[in-house]
Amino acid sequence: MSTADASRAGPEPAGPGPSTGPGLLDVLGVAAVVLDESGRIALWSPQAEALFGYTASEALGRFAAQLLVDEQHFGIVLSLFEKVMAGGGPWAGVFPVLRKDGSTRLAEFRNMRLEDQQGRRYALGIASDQATLRRVERDLALSMRLVAQSPIGLAVLDTDLRYVLVNPALERINGLPASRHIGRRVTEALPFLDAEAVEDAMREVLSSGSPQLNRFTTGRTPAAPGEDRAWSVSLYRLEDPAGKPIGVAASVVDVTEQHKASTAIAMARQRLALIADASVRIGTTLDLWVTARELGDIAVPQLADVATVDVLDSVLGDHPPGGETEGTVQFRALAIKAARPTPATRAADPVGTLARYDSTRLVTQCVRTGRPILRAHVSPGRLGGIARDSEAAALLAEAGLHSYLAVPLIARGEVIGVMGLQRTDNPLPFDHDDLLLASELAARAAVCIDNARWYQRQRHAALTLQRHLLPHHPTPTPGLEIAYRYQPAAAVGEVGGDWFDVIPLPDDKTALVVGDVMGSGINAAATMGQLRTAARTLAELDLDPAVVLTRLDHTTTGLGHTMATCVIAVYDPHHGRCRIATAGHLPPVRTRPGHEPELLDLPTGAPLGVGGVPFEASTLDLGIGDELVLYTDGLVETRDQDIDIRLQALTALLGDPGRPLEDTCDLLLRTLRQPDDRDDVALLIARGRPLPAADPERDQAR
Repeated sequence: MSTADASRAGPEPAGPGPSTGPGLLDVLGVAAVVLDESGRIALWSPQAEALFGYTASEALGRFAAQLLVDEQHFGIVLSLFEKVMAGGGPWAGVFPVLRKDGSTRLAEFRNMRLEDQQGRRYALGIASDQATLRRVERDLALSMRLVAQSPIGLAVLDTDLRYVLVNPALERINGLPASRHIGRRVTEALPFLDAEAVEDAMREVLSSGSPQLNRFTTGRTPAAPGEDRAWSVSLYRLEDPAGKPIGVAASVVDVTEQHKASTAIAMARQRLALIADASVRIGTTLDLWVTARELGDIAVPQLADVATVDVLDSVLGDHPPGGETEGTVQFRALAIKAARPTPATRAADPVGTLARYDSTRLVTQCVRTGRPILRAHVSPGRLGGIARDSEAAALLAEAGLHSYLAVPLIARGEVIGVMGLQRTDNPLPFDHDDLLLASELAARAAVCIDNARWYQRQRHAALTLQRHLLPHHPTPTPGLEIAYRYQPAAAVGEVGGDWFDVIPLPDDKTALVVGDVMGSGINAAATMGQLRTAARTLAELDLDPAVVLTRLDHTTTGLGHTMATCVIAVYDPHHGRCRIATAGHLPPVRTRPGHEPELLDLPTGAPLGVGGVPFEASTLDLGIGDELVLYTDGLVETRDQDIDIRLQALTALLGDPGRPLEDTCDLLLRTLRQPDDRDDVALLIARGRPLPAADPERDQAR
């Protein structure tokens, strides 16, 4: 142990008092032997018996040289004995001694002269087995070198949790010299860390004896002021040979770089997961408002605390008087999403409203340049460039906005809007990685929003065509009571390709068809007319519904980029059965007296237009009084509720199969539709009823 090591170790603090139990001397097996002036053994310790093999009764009174020394060494031993007894000072060294069993053992000796009150002189010999002593010395030397030269920070604390040893590595890690540690507790030496938790862990180790390994902790030290560091700390209880706790050893490893790397990897995985999630969750419908809200739901809270989605009013094709002027941009707010209630949502433009921003606003600069704008740190004085007015700026300041990111929505090379991201609760500022992630999300969402925009525009000119193409008075059919509704979207011009049809077939059978062409406007309405005509023609051939859908799929594929969903049911009143097949359509509902309404579990099939996908028909019973409810998605899909919840609401409303069908149609539309629904609905309900009385002439004709 060097002088430097000793200074780092420092003085042992005063203990509470005497203690009992084995110690280091017991480990060394130190033996004590006292000789009188003549060289006879006067005192003999139990350790001497263990070392030399003689009991006290066998050794006391005998000449030590004759008992313990080989004859060839008599001269040396007597000379050394006389020198010590004459006052020549103590002697220390290694000497071979004879054991009772005849073996020879090297022993480390320390000899010195003693005197009693009468002036009689004695020789005290202290001896220990040399091999044992060398082993302890090597262990101690190795321990001190390891402690002093280890790159791992090491410390020893006593049972009061005060430092008694600190190695140079820990001095460097903590940025404090050993003198600032020794005699102090962790909470006193390192108050800038989570020291109380560390001390609690040390007490647990002292009491239980179980080590605590690789405890992870972070903080800042004088060694790196202003920089967050990370450490792995392991704690072990130190015990004396009797097993009594004498302190705690701590090893500290700086794992800052590993922590940064693992954090970066975790962040990268989160970003990839977010992008993958966005691919699934954004663009689930061709609804402009739903798509914008889906983008906000993805961005919050993983990327931002508040997100807004706005589109240029000009791309919507709606140009009211007093719109955009030179230097200004007019937006329509589509979505606002916040992780929690916050004044920042009141600062944003309400959903559905128009807002005009001049060239000083960041959103204006973003859409005009087509480039994202990052303000990692936003001071209260710079909020005017984000908010629409001073009142909104005050709300943003109240919310604690400190970082802002605006990303353009670009679809097919055209800027159609902007996504604004704010951080209020998250203390970290937006960085370059956040910008890349937000740009990726915006790029994916922009295409979906643009698709929804075109879908909406195409609906504006189609209502008249749609109404002319739908049947006005379906032919009465034997064995079925029919009720139907077609309801366009709330906005008069927004109409799609929903249709229904009731087709009489031979042998009193009836084909019921409900379909929905994806898309809107004139093209969708025209396509709907073509598919309805084709479906009627194919059904009249009395083909199986699966065959009808297969041929209809071929027809749809030939129409170009067209897709549609469809459900076809062929009812045979003579057998009370129904053959039914679907092409990507929502499941029909069957009601039966005495039973709960059920969503039919049918093979879904792919939408028409996919091409080459087989369809499968199922057979189900439809007796007298049973009802079959066919509908399009406009009846149940909304922007604010999950489709499963809406389907449950639909079946709940069908719990009274005895209600008149016309009343049921009105009830469904009145309850499930909202005033601002932006999709049309085709609804067809059929109820089994008895066939008319048999006509012999007709039966004979058959």
